[in-house]
Amino acid sequence: MSQPPWQAHVYRDRHGRGVRTPMFGVRLPRYRSSSGGFDDMVAAQIRRLNKAWPQMVSSIQFAVEDVPPSGPLPWESHPNPFSRSFPAGRGIPARIVLYRLPMQTHARSRLDLQLMVRDELVARLAELFGRHPEDIDPDWGM
Repeated sequence: MSQPPWQAHVYRDRHGRGVRTPMFGVRLPRYRSSSGGFDDMVAAQIRRLNKAWPQMVSSIQFAVEDVPPSGPLPWESHPNPFSRSFPAGRGIPARIVLYRLPMQTHARSRLDLQLMVRDELVARLAELFGRHPEDIDPDWGM
């Protein structure tokens, strides 16, 4: 009886040549797509903010979209291309939406992107709750 291909030590393609295993492990950072890595950054910042301000963060829905809508909202005098907050109303909880592609395009490095995600989340939280961003995160803007 022959072994199933997933139990064999060497994987071959259907022509009997070539390796069929991934080129790098699935736990390595390179395996993640850029959108998946961005989602992980946002989730890490939300967890960090939830530890400090659980009453604020638990009542908000967070979302990530690729690009902002084409037209600014009528009440926005200076639209922000990186994020947007929506206050609660009519049974819908407050929402914060981050826009991935403008942030990734603007950032020069991964650290710069992490700091930008942190600053945008803190700024939108402060906007929704009528506070200064420095009250929520003293490192905001640094």
